[in-house]
Amino acid sequence: MKVVEDFFIRKKDELGVQLNEVQLQAVRQTEGPLLLLASPGSGKTTTVIMRIGYLIEEKRINPARIKAITFSRTAANDMRERFKRFFPDVQPVDFSTIHSLAFKVVRESFRKKRTAYQIIEGDIDKEKDAFNSQQPLLHKKIILRNLFNTIVGENITDDQLDELTTYISYIKNKMLSADQYSQMNMNVPKAVQIFKEYESFKKTGAGKLLLDYDDMLVLANEMLEKDQELLHNYQQSYDYVLTDESQDTSLVQHAIIEKLVKRHQNLCVVADDDQAIYSWRGAEPSYLLNFKQVYPDANILYMEQNYRSSKEIVTVANQFIKRNKQRYDKNMFTENAADTSIQLTSLPDYQFQAKYLVRAIADSENFADVAILYRNNASSIALMNEFDRAGIPFYMKDVDNRFFSHWVVQDILNFMRMAFTDKRFDILEKIHMKFNGYISKKQMEALKRIHNHESVFDNLLQYVPLQPYQVKNLKNCKKTLKQMKDMRPKHAIHVIREQLGYEKALEKMCERLGFRREYLIGILNTLEEIADTLETLEDFANRLKYLATVLKTAKRRKGQNAVTFSTFHSAKGLEFEKVYMIDLIEGMIPSTDETKNEKEEKDMLEEAVRLFYVGMTRAKTYLELISYEARDGKKAVESQFVTAVKQIMSPNKMAIENKEVTNGKKVVRYGKKASNIQFNPNAVQDRTKLMVGNLIKHRVFGHGEIVKCDGDTIEIRFQAKMKILSITTCIEMGLLEPLT
Repeated sequence: MKVVEDFFIRKKDELGVQLNEVQLQAVRQTEGPLLLLASPGSGKTTTVIMRIGYLIEEKRINPARIKAITFSRTAANDMRERFKRFFPDVQPVDFSTIHSLAFKVVRESFRKKRTAYQIIEGDIDKEKDAFNSQQPLLHKKIILRNLFNTIVGENITDDQLDELTTYISYIKNKMLSADQYSQMNMNVPKAVQIFKEYESFKKTGAGKLLLDYDDMLVLANEMLEKDQELLHNYQQSYDYVLTDESQDTSLVQHAIIEKLVKRHQNLCVVADDDQAIYSWRGAEPSYLLNFKQVYPDANILYMEQNYRSSKEIVTVANQFIKRNKQRYDKNMFTENAADTSIQLTSLPDYQFQAKYLVRAIADSENFADVAILYRNNASSIALMNEFDRAGIPFYMKDVDNRFFSHWVVQDILNFMRMAFTDKRFDILEKIHMKFNGYISKKQMEALKRIHNHESVFDNLLQYVPLQPYQVKNLKNCKKTLKQMKDMRPKHAIHVIREQLGYEKALEKMCERLGFRREYLIGILNTLEEIADTLETLEDFANRLKYLATVLKTAKRRKGQNAVTFSTFHSAKGLEFEKVYMIDLIEGMIPSTDETKNEKEEKDMLEEAVRLFYVGMTRAKTYLELISYEARDGKKAVESQFVTAVKQIMSPNKMAIENKEVTNGKKVVRYGKKASNIQFNPNAVQDRTKLMVGNLIKHRVFGHGEIVKCDGDTIEIRFQAKMKILSITTCIEMGLLEPLT
C-alpha cells in the first residue's frame, strides 16, 4: 500500500490533484472490465489521465501496451496534451479515435491482400484544388448528389444531403440488415434506392474500392471477425484498453472494442448515460445499460460529485434528469457553495430575444465566461446579427455558412434583383415556380427563345400563349416588383411573401417534397430581422454579404474574449460561468420530430431530456432559461422542460417579478433576481447627437471618435480598432456616452 500512497501523494504535491474516494477506486482497479459512470463536472478527464499514469508509473506497464480511444480527434488531442502536462517524462500513450483505429486495421488488411482503395470523405474544397480537374472528383457528397439527380430527377438540397448522409451513417453504425433500411422516417425521396446504388457504385464504379468513414468501421469489424491472424495481432498489441465518452459509441464501434479486449478483458469504459445525445447518428446508449450482460464480471463505479456548478444548478439538474427511466440511478451532488438561483425568463415575443440577450450580456466583465446555447444552428443567425450591431464580440463553435447560400435566401435576393431589372430570363427561371405568376415550364421554354432584351413580363404577355387568369397576375407581378425597388427591405420581404405568393409556394413545396415548413418560414423571419432598420434593398444585400463574412471570422475567435454561441450538442464537454439557454419552446425542444412517431416517442423524448440536461450542466454559477409567448405571429408554448424546472424550483410559487423590456413589453421572470441591467442616464438618446468628430465612450470598447455616420450605421475609431455599429441598437441599449 505504501507504493500506492506514494503515487497519489506525489501527484498531489506535483499537480495539486487530490482524488476523491470513487476516483481513487477508478484509478486503482486496473484489472478486468470497469464501467465508470461520470456525471457532468465530476473530474472525468483527470481521473482517466491519473489511471493511465498509475498503470505506467506504479504497475510498470509499457505505454505502448495501453490503448486510449476517444470519440473525436479534438478529444484525443486534448487528452494527449493533458497527459503530457501530468506526466511530462513518460512516453506518450496511443490516444486515437475509433475511426483511426479502424482505418489502421483496414489498411493493414488491404495491404496484405493488395486491394486498391480510396477514401471519399474529407474537405471537399481542398480536394477540388488538389485533384486533377480532367478526372471526375470521387467524393461522397458529389456521388450522392449525382445519384439523387439521376434517380429522383431533381437537384438535392443541402438539407436533404445532410439527412441522406446521416441515414447512411445510421444504417452502418446500427449494423442494420437490408430489410430494415426502409423502417426509418425519411424526408429524402427514394433514400433506400439511392443508398443501394451508392454502395454498388463504391464497389464497381471507379476501378477500385471507394470507402467512406463509416465503411472503415464496418470493414474493420468484419476483418477482425473473419481474419483470426489479424485479430490475434491486435489482441496481442494492447494489454489495457480505455474508451472515453462511450455513451456516444455505436454498435459497430462497441463490437470492435469487444473483439479487441476479448483475451484479457482489461477494459475501462468511461461514460455518462445521462449525456447520450447522438442516437440519431447511430450511438447506442442502451449498450451501457446492458454492460453486465456483455461483461458479467464488470465493476460499475459512480462518479457523482460535481466540481463545476453551484448547488442550485446541480440540485435542479439532478432532479430534472430523473424524469428519464432508462438510466442508471445516479444522484449528482456538489459541495460547492450556493450562488444565484436559476433564472426562468419568459419574453412576450421571439423578436425580443436577441435584443434582450445583448442587453443582458453587454456589461459582462469577461465575455469568454458567457455562452448562449440553442437547439438548432439556425438560431445563431439572429444572434449574430444583433450582437454584431451592438459591437459585442462572439465566437461561434458551430459555423454553418449554408444559411446565406440557402435556396430560400437566394430566392428572396432574386426577387429583389427582379425589382431592378425584369429583363433577365436567368433570374426568372430560378423563381418562376415560386410566385403567383403560375408560369409553366413550356411557357418558360418559349420565353427562352426570345432575345430582344425587353421585360420578361412584356415578352410573356405579348409573345407567349397564356391562360386568361395569367394575364392579370403577370401584370400585377410586374407592377409589384417595380414598386419594390424603392421599398425598405423588411417591407419588400413581406410583399414577396404575401403579395407575390412566395410563402404559399413554399407550403406547397413542403407538401410535395417533404421540406419542414417551420424551418423554411424561420429563414424568412430571420431575413426580416436582418432587414430591420435597413433603408434600401442594396443595404440588405450588402448586409447579408457582410454577415456571411462575419460568420467565417467568428470561428477564429476561439480563446479570445468573446461570447460563445453553440448548439447544445456541441457544448458537451465545455463549461462557462454564465449560460443562457434560448428558444425553449415546444417544437424546438423537445422538437416536433421527437413527439411525432408514437413508436419512437419515448426514446426520443428521453434523449431530448438528456440534451436539455447537457445544456444546464454547462453552467458554473449562472443559468438562465429563456422562452417566449409568441413567434412568427403565432402563439408559442413554453417547453415542458422549462415547466418541469419551474416546478422543481418552486412547486407552489407563481411568477414573482415583472420587468420592463423593449417597447413597454413585459418580461416575466421566475426565481431570485440575479442582476439588474442599469439604466444609463448619461447615454446618448438622440441620434442627431451622433456626429462625425464627436468623442464618445462605448460601454464595452471605451473611448473613441466618430469618423462616419451612414443611415443606421456609425463607424467609430477606438484605441484598439475600428468598429461599425448599429445606431438603433446603441441607443436602445444605452451603449454610448458623449465625452465633452
